Amino acid sequence: MEIVSALTDGPQIIVGSSMGGWIALLLARHMPKRVKGLVGIAAAPDFTEDSMWNGFDDRQRAVLLRDGQITLPSEYEDSPYIITRRLIEDGRTQLVLRSPLSLPFPVRLLQGTADASVAQSVPLRLLEHAKSPDMRLTFVKGADHSFSSPECLMILAEVLGEVSR
Repeated sequence: MEIVSALTDGPQIIVGSSMGGWIALLLARHMPKRVKGLVGIAAAPDFTEDSMWNGFDDRQRAVLLRDGQITLPSEYEDSPYIITRRLIEDGRTQLVLRSPLSLPFPVRLLQGTADASVAQSVPLRLLEHAKSPDMRLTFVKGADHSFSSPECLMILAEVLGEVSR
């Protein structure tokens, strides 16, 4: 977080996608006076606990605890994801949906209805949980996790313009 202070001046608009959305929330929680606005694209706060750990079966949990890692198939690459015990344990120290989360600036959450990686319940939970004077969630029908179609990029540009005003 100190790097952000050293590399930037004044209030910032933070944009994060997927795990980057979680990182954006952590940054905003740590230094809210430096944030002018936040845009989360398929934000995945607390995913290591709520999605990964809670989604693992007993065998996967045992392997992770015993070996320190497990491999999961990737939808995006031929090689599997390696999930480490350290990732899960560190994620538990960074949870944002278990304690009050004040976001005293405009927040925009964008979520595709065809996102296979982040369930629609996640941004709804974040919308309910966080305290913000101006927080909006937009679902885009048919958009996937990448949120990179021309239509999605146009929506993102509009939202960034809105937050920056």
